[in-house]
Amino acid sequence: MDWTNKVILITGGTGSFGKKMTTILFAEKNPKKIIIFSRDELKQHEMRVAGYDDDRLRYFIGDVRDRERLVRALHGVDIVVHAAALKQVPACEYNPMEAVKTNIIGTSNVLEAALDAGVKKVLALSTDKAVSPANLYGGTKLVAEKLVIQSNAYAAGTSTRYSCVRYGNVVGSRGSVVPLFLRQRGNGKITITDERMTRFWLSLEQGVHFVINCIEQMEGGEVFIPKIPSTKVVDLARAIAPEAEIEIIGIRPGEKLHEDLLSADEARNAVERERMYVIKPPETLWNRSQHYEGSSLPEGFSYTSDNNTEWLDVEGIKKYIEPFEKAFLEGTLEG
Repeated sequence: MDWTNKVILITGGTGSFGKKMTTILFAEKNPKKIIIFSRDELKQHEMRVAGYDDDRLRYFIGDVRDRERLVRALHGVDIVVHAAALKQVPACEYNPMEAVKTNIIGTSNVLEAALDAGVKKVLALSTDKAVSPANLYGGTKLVAEKLVIQSNAYAAGTSTRYSCVRYGNVVGSRGSVVPLFLRQRGNGKITITDERMTRFWLSLEQGVHFVINCIEQMEGGEVFIPKIPSTKVVDLARAIAPEAEIEIIGIRPGEKLHEDLLSADEARNAVERERMYVIKPPETLWNRSQHYEGSSLPEGFSYTSDNNTEWLDVEGIKKYIEPFEKAFLEGTLEG
């Protein structure tokens, strides 16, 4: 795929993911233009003065809740990466309709505006919390996923295609536990909700490169799931603050002990590749006989953070968090 003549729009582009994707796309793919679409003028200003000021970069103030603004922003766009979301679990629980308006209605607006504007590819970012959701955030992302995949039925007679990427926690991203543990380290005590807890983990660079790879190979309707390592949250705490006391404070409402990236029911319609799983689209929705390379999964297979075959130990975790520790010490870490 040739990116040099492509115009890419990133919703929620001032976040950790959007910044890293902008950097990597300009360095490796040399696109024609990248549009940062977000609702916070201060974050756009801060992003610009932090060095994101390329001639090919545009800043577009708007909210995914505003369909008309999206239609204007998507004029001439080839690829949309939909990263905008309300993702703080407690905030979504306390403000449920706000989460619905952004994560569900906002996603619907992006999908419809992209179809009207003739965008070729829309890749939406999802989360492991969308699988068997235990909280409102996960529920809204599950609905958003369904909207993205089913929209291919409406777009079947056009060139617009929609797919999803679903992955776990991103190390050091806004809202990540890493900045929290780094702050708590100074007090000599790290709080963990349950010592048995495990999570999927990947770096921002891994997430961005996976998204780029999926954009290049998507045909519409797939959910792409990377093979990524798991960590024990206790090990993460020990990697960040080996001398600190660990206090178990009890699991919170809506919090899981372990996360799921691929359920047993989904696995029946998925294939395995070297570094990913791909949930195939339901072919009954639009007319095409598509072959997906990869091997079928055994009956009853699921991909969860506690049954993973790839794990990061304390030393492995330290390599992931080194850049964030440096940023924390310099006072530049977000989160």
